[in-house]
Amino acid sequence: MSGPWLVFEPSPAQWDAFVAAHPRGNLLQASPWGALKEQFGWQCRRVALGDSAGTIVAGAQLLFRRYYGLAFGYAPRGPLFAGDPAVDDLLLRAMRRLGWQMAAVVIRIEPNVLADEPDANLLDEWLSRHRLPIAETIQPRSTILVDLHPDEEAIFAAFSKGHRADIRRAERLGVTVRIGTVADLATFYAIMQATGARAAFGIHSAEYYTAAWRLHQPRARLFIAELNGVPVAAHLVFADARYGRYLYSGATEEGLRSGANHLLEWYALRWARELGCTGYDLWGIPDALGRAAFAADEATRAALEQEAQRDPLFGVYRFKKGFGGRVARFMPAFDLVLLPPLYPLARRKLAV
Repeated sequence: MSGPWLVFEPSPAQWDAFVAAHPRGNLLQASPWGALKEQFGWQCRRVALGDSAGTIVAGAQLLFRRYYGLAFGYAPRGPLFAGDPAVDDLLLRAMRRLGWQMAAVVIRIEPNVLADEPDANLLDEWLSRHRLPIAETIQPRSTILVDLHPDEEAIFAAFSKGHRADIRRAERLGVTVRIGTVADLATFYAIMQATGARAAFGIHSAEYYTAAWRLHQPRARLFIAELNGVPVAAHLVFADARYGRYLYSGATEEGLRSGANHLLEWYALRWARELGCTGYDLWGIPDALGRAAFAADEATRAALEQEAQRDPLFGVYRFKKGFGGRVARFMPAFDLVLLPPLYPLARRKLAV
């Protein structure tokens, strides 16, 4: 790539056009996600490299959170690199300068690159040359990705036999699915509360889910499943330019018994495909299963699969694996250290 390159803070519209066009663009790097996080304790800043016409070639959306006057920075599923070491060197320097301006101790980056992709080795070598320590990811490192290129019939045929039966059973029992409106967000939250209490996991506030739904329109969809006119399950899903993203869902006991969750996910997959998405990210499984998928020998794979069975997310994995996707694992996170004496404290803070 030729230069010279200008460093600037792009407008949300400029930035979102770049994220949508970038091959590594992700929901968490788009401006609606930054706006969401700004409403709940984070400060969002963007830094871009571009030409004199404002065409962006590389950049990052960074979230900063303050503790006792110092900040910790985070680039969820980013930065969006150019793939040219000279350009990416400039982006890293610009991120450092912004981090210092924000009085940040560290910026944790999470490249939106799968560990088995050819780009991963090149990026790992480049980051190693810059001496960025490897760190734990904040977003799930392992997930299941469903290919949406085939037609609907082929996608459904790739589901497990049990999942196909559960979807048909839900339809046979009279479970219906409708698109929720803002008036249904209270119902969604009540179902999330019940699910969190039953499964012993934390949930966001009602205000958070409402803001997420509003800010991501028209590429956010609330699906409500009802049985005999009573809501029994709900999924709040999102889509960026390439992937549908399964982020938040819950079900009542009746919803679980009726197969409503399976039916909702089938609706969500088709919605993402209709939007033009080429894949669907089921968003998070036990990382031991991601490691097992790429283990070099059978004994290691078996040990990791046993470890995964003790993970609280194993039941979620059993639900997700039935939709015919492949196990995928992202590169690790890396820390861009800005204030080395305070880095050990920051590393502990970012791990929680």
